[in-house]
Amino acid sequence: MGLIKNIRDALSARRIAGVELMTQTGNNYLMWNGALYDSDIVRSCIRPKVQAAGKLVGKHLRESVDEEGNHSLAVNPSNAIRFLLEEPNPLMTGQMLQEKLATQLCLNSNAFALILRDDMGNATAIYPIAPRTVEAIYDAAGRLLLKFTLPNSRIYTFPYEDIIHIRQDFNENDIFGTPIAPVLTPLLDVVTTTDQGIINAIKNSSVVRWLLKFTNSMRPEDLKKQAKTFADTFLETTSGTGVAAVDAKADATQINPTDYVPNALVMDRTTKRIFDLFNTNVNIVSSSHTEDEYNSYFDAEVEPLLIQLGGEYTRKLFTRRERVFGNRIVFEASSWDSASISTKLNLQAMVDRGAMTPNEWRATFNLAPVPGGDTPIRRLDTAAVGENSTEGGSTDED
Repeated sequence: MGLIKNIRDALSARRIAGVELMTQTGNNYLMWNGALYDSDIVRSCIRPKVQAAGKLVGKHLRESVDEEGNHSLAVNPSNAIRFLLEEPNPLMTGQMLQEKLATQLCLNSNAFALILRDDMGNATAIYPIAPRTVEAIYDAAGRLLLKFTLPNSRIYTFPYEDIIHIRQDFNENDIFGTPIAPVLTPLLDVVTTTDQGIINAIKNSSVVRWLLKFTNSMRPEDLKKQAKTFADTFLETTSGTGVAAVDAKADATQINPTDYVPNALVMDRTTKRIFDLFNTNVNIVSSSHTEDEYNSYFDAEVEPLLIQLGGEYTRKLFTRRERVFGNRIVFEASSWDSASISTKLNLQAMVDRGAMTPNEWRATFNLAPVPGGDTPIRRLDTAAVGENSTEGGSTDED
């Protein structure tokens, strides 16, 4: 109830200002309710992207240029913005929020988060929104608003400038991304039908395997007794001889199951089509990828999300005037997450040449920084040409 109260309090003035005077534009978006997340294939496909999104580190940068053209860069100059990125709301950290948004993006091609602001217009919290439906509307002043219907049937309307909106497959609609569900559902139906066919075939094959036909009439209890005697005598796998014998009173016929059991090739083709739809493969899903494979996956799936998050956070958290003064949000990702130990050790050459600091090198091994490790170092034999000596040790005066 505290969250709902905060949202209502934050929007009370805006609702009086013009939210009550709305006109429908026909720009509606229905979230998919087909439980895509319940599919093991879908969940395994999106998990690498979701976890990669959670590992992104958001930073506030302020880049300025003085009258002489000198550039200066400040990292996280505002404690309020830094804490907002680290702890967007009391319920989750920045990592959890980013994973929540990435999950919604993969399932619905749209992800939403609400920015709460104080009386001065400064952002104080960010909450993810997982609605059932979203409706794009305009008020009398022409301002874009999003009308959310939550799973509990509550309806809230927020100005679009207070919504962080991440989208993909941005095609037909002017505001929302095209959902993946209509394309994905037929493939999931094939997988579900295949799984059910295998289950039913196994069940049916283990229920009735032999049929005994008796030439004379028998009471039901005698039929059960004769069937049990036949099973105990001839179907015992531990001591049976493999040969069954019956007299003229009964005829034994073996029942062969005729249920369709798909072969592995059919299943693999359908699974691969689902993998391709999510821009992934079996190596990425099973975490058995190589460096090159993960780098290709990162470039195709994670980096576009990284760029979009930075741009959306920047334009929604800062005014245009603040952006003119060099304020922006960036999301950084370690390029060495999938690198092997040998590749990380080879980065020593970059440390020796001052291209990396010792602490940046230690970060590739997930080691804590050390005092003085943020200062670039350089071996003496890698000094710039002409500074102290030339090749062979001779000076310029020689």
